[in-house]
Amino acid sequence: MKKLLIATGGGDCPGLNAVIRGIYKRAKKEKDWEVYGSKEAFNGVYSDPPEIIKLTKNKTAGIHVKGGTILKTTNKADPLHFPITDENGNVKFVDRTNILADRIKELGFDAVINIGGDGSQKISQALYKHGINVVGVPKTIDNDLSATDMTFGFQTAVQIASDSFDKLVTTAESHNRIMIMEVMGRDAGWIAIHTAIAGGADICLIPEIPFDIHKLVKKIQSRYEKGRGFVNIVIAEGAKPKEGTIVSRKGEEGSHHVRLGGVAFQLSQQLKDAGIKEEIRETVLGHVQRGGTPTAFDRVLASLFGVKSFEMVLKGDFGKMASFKNNSFISVPLEDATKEYNYVKKDSFIVKGAKGLGITFGD
Repeated sequence: MKKLLIATGGGDCPGLNAVIRGIYKRAKKEKDWEVYGSKEAFNGVYSDPPEIIKLTKNKTAGIHVKGGTILKTTNKADPLHFPITDENGNVKFVDRTNILADRIKELGFDAVINIGGDGSQKISQALYKHGINVVGVPKTIDNDLSATDMTFGFQTAVQIASDSFDKLVTTAESHNRIMIMEVMGRDAGWIAIHTAIAGGADICLIPEIPFDIHKLVKKIQSRYEKGRGFVNIVIAEGAKPKEGTIVSRKGEEGSHHVRLGGVAFQLSQQLKDAGIKEEIRETVLGHVQRGGTPTAFDRVLASLFGVKSFEMVLKGDFGKMASFKNNSFISVPLEDATKEYNYVKKDSFIVKGAKGLGITFGD
């Protein structure tokens, strides 16, 4: 029997379970493959004894409708930046990809399907260079992988954010308030801009377009002068003013990333300092966007990614990532998948279209 290992890494995302189920169901059509899952990304491989589970019909039945991942996940213990604590208690990050690759070989796995975003696919690329037969699957609610038209989880996150925004619109109108809703988006503003268009926001602030607070004040004042009496703002967690920085704090132990969140409260204070007298309320959605039942679109996309990734394994199409391009499922080299970040381009039609709808970006 040949052995396949699945890992889910990085932040959790609606649709992860649908990919796992898609891989398992397609693999079961082949008589000589067994499918296993590593707990908490590749931590299960590192563990002694290994925390690896054999996937079965009972374990995968019906999981495509559930959020999260049955394999659990983590954004710590990245093998490219593995945390090591020295005798003085100081943490430094080292590359342990070679150790991970050797361990995968020792455990007898013939192939690996690594489900994750930009960071996870860089790990996939490193493993491939160390001789591991690896296939990547693009996962992120931020939609920030450029080698695919869409990542699963993104549409569900936008739907959750849009539903929340709709509720804030009615309470903003009732109280003549300014509502600021903070959504995820460390470096890319895809969730924010889609939510702003879907919800009819007045202002949308994204990482790619640093904003001028005075232009936001002008927009807000024009709304009140025209008798509308309320304003709704969507802001990505990584947005920043033209002469400022992102709102962040030190990440948790074991992670080399800073922790974002709180920009809505900073913006609120900046608007007050700039002369806005109207009442302002802030809402931070946070991990609500990652949880819950995936939309039908994401279930379909994730399930087909699962099937496609296993068929890539069968063909020996390693060192590549499954991709959804022009309504077709293809494979692209992992190097192409990670070499260019998928930013919202300032001159793109989605930005121009949003401005055409009257949405202000503060630029």
